Amino acid sequence: MDFNVKKLASDAGVFFTRAVQYTEEKLGQAEKTELDAHLENLIARADCTKNWTEKIFRQTEVLLQPNPSARIEEFFYEKLDRKIPSRTTNAELLGQYMQDAAKEFGPGTPYGSTLITVGEYQRRLGGAEREFLQTSAINFLTPLRNFLEGDWKTISKERRLLENRRLDLDVCKARLKKAKLAEAKAAAAPDFQETRPRNYVLSASASALWSEEVDKAEHELRVAQTEFDRQAEVTRLLLEGISSTHVNHLRCLHEFVEAQAAYYTQCHKHMQDLQKELSRFPNAFAVNASTSGVSAGPSPLSTATLPGASPPSRPPNPSNALESSTLKIEEVKPPATGTRKAKVLYDYDAADTSELSLLADELITVYTVPGMDPDWLIGERGNQKGKVPVTYLELLS
Repeated sequence: MDFNVKKLASDAGVFFTRAVQYTEEKLGQAEKTELDAHLENLIARADCTKNWTEKIFRQTEVLLQPNPSARIEEFFYEKLDRKIPSRTTNAELLGQYMQDAAKEFGPGTPYGSTLITVGEYQRRLGGAEREFLQTSAINFLTPLRNFLEGDWKTISKERRLLENRRLDLDVCKARLKKAKLAEAKAAAAPDFQETRPRNYVLSASASALWSEEVDKAEHELRVAQTEFDRQAEVTRLLLEGISSTHVNHLRCLHEFVEAQAAYYTQCHKHMQDLQKELSRFPNAFAVNASTSGVSAGPSPLSTATLPGASPPSRPPNPSNALESSTLKIEEVKPPATGTRKAKVLYDYDAADTSELSLLADELITVYTVPGMDPDWLIGERGNQKGKVPVTYLELLS
């Protein structure tokens, strides 16, 4: 117990002298040992690496998991060293809702069957998203977290120890300086006319005492300098390891980009497959033709919504015998109500004189007439008139 008390008192004394030295440095009343330029540059580079790594790590967490409550839950699971439970993605949940709704509406109806198909592809998108999240967490987030919670904590600890060694060194320098000044004052030649003989003895004794104090201070300074140099070398080696950290993080960044590219490629493929599936369904909007006077345009999942998507295939020519025998384009008149404006999504070359050629992005007037195939509309552009495929249009009004 006595040993512990002595150690506690010693530590308190060291802490006090360091605090005094630090305060005097801040007030400009004490000299400060400066680190060499190379070590200062390494420290600045390490601080920059830590700050930006922390920002990138936090924002990547937000990107992969926007829900803050879910992030907090995952944090506690990690700290408790427990496996994070699998969480259903939003796309998977949407797909499940669509398929459940289809059961209520009737899977045999156009809307119900479409909901089933779209719901299935939404679940596939959700599965691709979950795979991307897991891959990114392992290959990108984990290395960044290991640096912040492992390597950086070690570097910070050694830097604090280096700062303490520097303060100890400056305390020893100040102590030696004071001892030399006192020794010089004690060794100064006395005035023989004003100083009594007894004071010569006291002066010689004080000079000897201060000489011993100088020797002691010089020894402590040498020890402090050795410890400071050793700690500076340890810190320098750790800080130079930041270059290896950059190389490791660069590799992880490439893996993150590859996972992201694979994820978006899968999503693009799923959406293309979904469009192909939907193009095989009959145009269910035709049931409203008799009341609205015009068929609706393509579904919101039009191929125009994906960059680089190719135009839909040309719809089959109307096989309705009544239409082919009775419908004559030149005799068709627009209805009094039910005409709409449409934007052309893709170029279209007319197959015969009954069709109207189209140019992408132009606006035309469209309408339907009784007996027309639901995949086709009558389009007008100025004095030109002809049949146009619904899948090449986006109805505007």
